[in-house]
Amino acid sequence: MKRSAALRFHATLATAALAAATGLVVAGPSASAATGSATGYATQNGGTTGGAGGQTVRATTGTAIHAALCNRASSSTPITIEVQGTINHGNTTKVSGSSCNTAAGVIELKQISNVTIVGVGSGAVFDQLGIHIREARNIIIQNVTVRNVKKSGSPTSNGGDAIGMESDVRNVWVDHVTLEASGGESEGYDGLFDMKDNTQYVTLSYSTLRNSGRGGLIGSSESDRSNGNITFHHNLYENIDSRAPLLRGGIAHMYNNHYKRLNDSGINSRAGARAKVDNNYFEDSKDVLGTFYTSEAGYWQVSGNIFDNVTWSGRSGDNQPAGPDPTSNTSVSIPYSYKLDAANCVPDVVNRTAGANKGLRVSDGNCTPQNPGPTNPTDPTDPTDPTDPPTGTNLSLGAGADGSSKGSGTSYGNVIDGNLGTSWSPSGSTGSVSVKWSSDTAVSKVNIREASGSEGAVRSWRLLNHDTGAVLASGSSAGVVSFARTSLRKITFEVTSASGTPRIAEFETYSG
Repeated sequence: MKRSAALRFHATLATAALAAATGLVVAGPSASAATGSATGYATQNGGTTGGAGGQTVRATTGTAIHAALCNRASSSTPITIEVQGTINHGNTTKVSGSSCNTAAGVIELKQISNVTIVGVGSGAVFDQLGIHIREARNIIIQNVTVRNVKKSGSPTSNGGDAIGMESDVRNVWVDHVTLEASGGESEGYDGLFDMKDNTQYVTLSYSTLRNSGRGGLIGSSESDRSNGNITFHHNLYENIDSRAPLLRGGIAHMYNNHYKRLNDSGINSRAGARAKVDNNYFEDSKDVLGTFYTSEAGYWQVSGNIFDNVTWSGRSGDNQPAGPDPTSNTSVSIPYSYKLDAANCVPDVVNRTAGANKGLRVSDGNCTPQNPGPTNPTDPTDPTDPTDPPTGTNLSLGAGADGSSKGSGTSYGNVIDGNLGTSWSPSGSTGSVSVKWSSDTAVSKVNIREASGSEGAVRSWRLLNHDTGAVLASGSSAGVVSFARTSLRKITFEVTSASGTPRIAEFETYSG
C-alpha cells in the first residue's frame, strides 16, 4: 500500500526522532564500510555484498541497530550499520516499521536483505545478546564479538546461540568475529554458530570460536537436510566439546582452520553429509573427524591435514571416528577458487588473523597475513567517517554555557572560548556542561576536546538535547560525535563516569 506524502513526511520525522534518542548516527550513501570481499560458498548463488552501495549509519545501541533497519525505504534497501560499544539487553528494544521485523533482547535480522553489520572504532561487543538471522539473504557480519549468549538462566537470548540462522536464509558472510561462551548446556549455553531449516551459501572466515560445549551445527535434526554449501576457513576453534561443526546433510568445506582442544569430538559429518577437509591443523584434541552419536553415516574427503597430539577412540556402534589414519570415503567438487596455506603454518596465520579487532588481516595463500583490500577496489571514493574532524564554523563561539557543577578554578565559559589552555571540570568525577543559544540552532556534530594531560579521563558520557531530554548519542571516550541533525537551543555533554577528574577544554558544535 502506498503512503501519502504527508504520511511519509511524518514517518520520516518520527524515525529521525527515534534515531536521535537511540544513539543512531546517520550518514549519506557511501561504499560499504566492510573491507575485503566474500569468500567460499558465500560467493555463489549471486554472491554476498551486504549493504554495499547503500547508506552508512553508526549505532551505539541495539535499539539503534533496529532503528537503522526500520528507517530504510524498504526491507531490501542496502544499508551498512557501523557498530561501536557494548550492545546488551539494557539498550536493545523492539523497533517497528514497514522495513523491519525486530524484537527485544536479540539483534533481529528477519525478513530482510542487503545488510552489513561491522564493528568499528574501539570495537563492538554483543554482550549476552545473540544475532538472529531468519528468512533473510545477502547479510554480512564483520569484526564483532558476541559472548555469553544463554538459553537458560538470565538473561536469555536467541535460544542460546551467538549467531543463529534459520528458515530460508541465503548468502551470509560472517568474517573476523569472535564468538565465545563460558561453558556448555549445563551452564545455560547452546551453539556459537548454528544453521538450520534451509540455510545455504554461508561462509565463516577468520573467526574465533572458543570456550563452548557446542561449536555449531548445520541442520537441527537428522531429518533437517535442506542446509548446506557452507565454507569454514582460517578459523580458530578452541576449547570446544563438540560440533566443530555438526553437519547433517549437504556439503561443507573446511580448510586452513586451527582446531585446538576439541574435547569430545570435532567435525561430525552425519546423515549423508559430505565434508571436504583440506590443510587444517588439529591439535591436542580427540576424535576430530568422523560420524558420532548416530547410526546415520556421513562422509568426508581429506587432504593435507596435520594431526598433532590427536587421540582416537575405537569404532563401535554410533561412534565412527575417521582416524587414527583418516582416509577419504567420498569426493566433493568445490565450485569456487581458493588458495590453501600449508597446514604447518596454519596455527601462526590463524593466530595473527582470526577474530575481531585483528585489523581484518587475511592470508594470501603463502602463509603471509596481509591487510585486506577495499570491498570495491574500483570505487575511488573515500566515505566520510562520522568521527572525522569537523569542518565549518564552531557554533559554540559566541554562544552561552552553563552546567550542573564546576570544580575549583574552572568555568563553564572555558569550553566555548576557543582556548585549549582553559577548561571546565565537574566538582567530582561526573557532571555536565551545556552550550546554549537564544534561538533554535541546527547541530549534527560536536567535538569534545579534553585538556592537555587529561586525555582519556572521560570513560562514559551522554550527549543530550537539553530542550527535550532526548539522548543524541552516548559513548566511552571523548572526541568527535555525529548524530542526526537536530534543531535545539541547548545541548548538554554529561560525563557519567571518569578516571579521576575530567577536564573539558572545548565543547565545539557544528551544523554539518
